[in-house]
Amino acid sequence: MKNIKTLAAAFVLLTGATYSVQAAELSLAYFMGPKHPMNKGVFTPFGEKLEALSGGKLTVKQFAGGALNKVPPKQYSILLNGVSDVVFILPGYTADVFPKTNTLSLPDICDTAVACTESLQRARAELEPEYNAKVLAMWANAPAVLITKDKPVRKLEDLDGMVVRVTSKADAVFVEALGASAVAQPVSVINQNLANGVIDAIMIDPSAIRSFKLNEVGKHVTTWFPGSGSPFALLMNKDVYDEMSAEEQGWVDEASNAELSMNAGKAYDAAGAAGLKLAADSGLEMIDLPDAEIQRIKAIVSESMLEHVKKAAGDKTIADVMAIMRGQ
Repeated sequence: MKNIKTLAAAFVLLTGATYSVQAAELSLAYFMGPKHPMNKGVFTPFGEKLEALSGGKLTVKQFAGGALNKVPPKQYSILLNGVSDVVFILPGYTADVFPKTNTLSLPDICDTAVACTESLQRARAELEPEYNAKVLAMWANAPAVLITKDKPVRKLEDLDGMVVRVTSKADAVFVEALGASAVAQPVSVINQNLANGVIDAIMIDPSAIRSFKLNEVGKHVTTWFPGSGSPFALLMNKDVYDEMSAEEQGWVDEASNAELSMNAGKAYDAAGAAGLKLAADSGLEMIDLPDAEIQRIKAIVSESMLEHVKKAAGDKTIADVMAIMRGQ
C-alpha cells in the first residue's frame, strides 16, 4: 500500500496532474493454510468488512501458507521490515518480546477460548504498548490438551521424563514442575517431531488436531492439562497505518473492533470441539483424568507458580498482569 501512495505522489510531482488513488490493497501474511479456522474466523471477515466500509477503496490480499514467510517465529519481523502490511502472529513464539501478553497461557486465568479472549480484552490497554504496530485484534484459543504417540498420560507419574512440546517457553515453569522437560516449538514442525520421536507429547489446543493432522500421528489424548489459552494477534505495520488518511484509519478501526477478536475466540472454541471429535472418530484414546489426579497436578502447579508470579513482566509483575486479565 505504501508503494502505491509513493508512486501516486511521484506522478503528481512530475506531471503536475491531479491524481488520487482509487483503491489500495493491503497484504496479509500468515503461515497456516487458507482452510485454517482463523481464515474464516478473522482474516476473511476483516478483509470483507474493510472492503465494504471503504466502498472498495481498501482491500486485503491474503498470502497464506507461508508465501511471504515460512518461519512462524519471524512473522513479527516481516511486519516490522515492511514485507507485509498485516500479519498474524503467535506472541508465544517470541515470549521475551511480549512478556505481558504471554502471561495469558499460565494456569487458572481462563478455561475457554472465549473466556481467554475476554481476558485479553480486559488487559488490552496494558498489552498494546508491547507491540510496535497497530493492534487490529487479540484473541486466544482454548486451553491445551496433551497428545502422545507411544505412552498415554493417565496420571502424574506418566509425565516423568517426557519431552513435552509447548507453544511458549513461558509454559515451561509449570510443565517442568510436573517432571517433564518442556521444549518450545512452532506448530509447523510438531506433527513430524512427534512421529519421529523428537518429542514425546504435544501440549496444544484441540483445534490443532484437525488443522495440523495430529490425529494421524497421535494415539492418545489426555483431555485436560494445566494452563490457559495461547494468545494470538493480528497486527498492521505502524507506518502503513500512520500514513493513512483519517477516513482510511476510521475504516480500519471499525473493521477491527472488539467484535473481530470475540468472534475469533468463538471460532476457536468451535474448532476445538471439532478437533476433539475428530480425534475420537479417528480412534485415538480419549483420556479423561479423574478429579483426584487433576487436583494432584493442580497442587504441584500452584506451588511452582508461587515465586514465578513475582517476576517482572515489563513494568509490572506477572501477578499484576494475571489480576488484570482476571478482572480483579
